[in-house]
Amino acid sequence: MGNSASFGGAGQKDSMKKSNKLEFAVKMTCNSCVEQIRSSLDGIQGIASVDIDLTTGSVVVDTILPSHEILRCIQTTGKDAILRGVGGKEHKNLGAAVAMLGGESGFSAVGVHGVVRLTQIDETSCIIDGTIDGLQPGKHGLHVHECGDISNGCESVGEHFNPHGVNHGSPENDQMHRHAGDLGNVEAGADGRAVFRIVDPILKVWDIIGRSIVVTDSEDDFGLTANEQSKIDGNSGQRLACGIIARSAGLFENSKKICACDGLTLWDEKNKPLAGNSRQSKIPQQEPTASRL
Repeated sequence: MGNSASFGGAGQKDSMKKSNKLEFAVKMTCNSCVEQIRSSLDGIQGIASVDIDLTTGSVVVDTILPSHEILRCIQTTGKDAILRGVGGKEHKNLGAAVAMLGGESGFSAVGVHGVVRLTQIDETSCIIDGTIDGLQPGKHGLHVHECGDISNGCESVGEHFNPHGVNHGSPENDQMHRHAGDLGNVEAGADGRAVFRIVDPILKVWDIIGRSIVVTDSEDDFGLTANEQSKIDGNSGQRLACGIIARSAGLFENSKKICACDGLTLWDEKNKPLAGNSRQSKIPQQEPTASRL
């Protein structure tokens, strides 16, 4: 496949035990659709349970895998699917957020783009789940920054989110030996795509709404080298892409079918950016065919 999926981050030893629930809207018309989707997810290591509701068009997966991997499995059936909500196993929505890196919603001067989702599944576990494209193969630093100002690109988002005023460090460190925004590295495969899922015990979703996420061009050294930047930002290099962290829907919190602001349906919106001029462009309407009449 070419892309690289990385799991872990802070608390790596326990990351595989920390599952969350992903709610997908899927176009289903009959019980055969249900069985196709169930079959596509059956037997995959890292999936604890699958709940499919034909009436509501909902598929809920309890998993330790990145959302992109689950979406890809569902789409192998030929069904259209959208991630609608995320949350903890107990259906307690403690906070969910999303950041769009690059594109029209975020910023990148080099064409890097992606989406990062953050879910607080309990008081001590934040899941950072994302897919970033356009990277050079290898490891890249991923950090939460203190500001959500991208008026001057990624240079205006400030430094790493660091409420305790400590040195930069590894995501494995305790809160007095790392920035709260230090999320370590994600790894891109040969195709330039990084798919990742990190479980972090320090970061809290409620502390970072309105801040930003940045991916860098070099590997984070965790503050362990003699370079003068090491204890500041992990000597992780240029800021390639960034996006503002905005509140998003938790599990079962998004029942929207049509957007009230611009009339886009759930499925039209799938191919539109969250904001920007392209969102206002009209979606081409297909001509009716005999099979539809």
